[in-house]
Amino acid sequence: MVWQARRESAFSGQGGPSLVFDPLHEPEAFAAAARACDVIVNLAGVTSGPPEALAQNTALARAALDAADAAGGQPVLLASSAAVYGAGRGGICRETDTPAPLAPYGAAKAAMEAELAGRPGAIWLRIGNVAGADALLGRAAPEGGRALDILADGHGPRRSFIGPQALAAALARLVRLAAVGADLPAVLNLSLAGALPMDALLAAAGETWVPRPAPAGVIPEVELDVTRAVDLGLVPEAPARAAAVVADLRALQEARA
Repeated sequence: MVWQARRESAFSGQGGPSLVFDPLHEPEAFAAAARACDVIVNLAGVTSGPPEALAQNTALARAALDAADAAGGQPVLLASSAAVYGAGRGGICRETDTPAPLAPYGAAKAAMEAELAGRPGAIWLRIGNVAGADALLGRAAPEGGRALDILADGHGPRRSFIGPQALAAALARLVRLAAVGADLPAVLNLSLAGALPMDALLAAAGETWVPRPAPAGVIPEVELDVTRAVDLGLVPEAPARAAAVVADLRALQEARA
């Protein structure tokens, strides 16, 4: 496995990147790296900022696809997001649903997919909430406690989650399948099965929170249909458990400490 970054300091404490180049401004270096690989996994993206910053998601995805084309047509796994679904349809989000994003980030990812739809080798990964990389478990609670929107049923919003190690294992298997030419869908939801209340995750993590009534506009539930991911052996069929998701994150944090 070869890791690329724009700076030598990236992945400090983890051995650093294998290759250093700017994918947007050094296409020759990107193509050379692609020729030495069987599959490209593009996890680079922009999560916030003005429209011109978020538009870099499309530019980064295009650069990866262009590098694959120049190198002979390797499969390219591209990180999209569950945010493209917005509120979903009845809470369940299927890959065949028409994207209906509600926030700028989701709109940028949906625009990325639409603009590059049909590119050979592209596999769009609509990834759910990744424990530790989201605002819920990825940030320290502020002084006075973390505020959590509580819905009328007494619980926080429900989302499809996956732990970082479970995500890494799913990506590793997907890379192996792509490398041997397996028949893969062009769009793939990627998370654990089911949807977890945010208060259950905080409780499993031993954190306290300050409940507040959920304001208008809060999406009660976004659950990804992961039938395709289950059929490919990327994630188990059994619904996720809050304790297991938190344990996945904690084990990684302890290993890196």
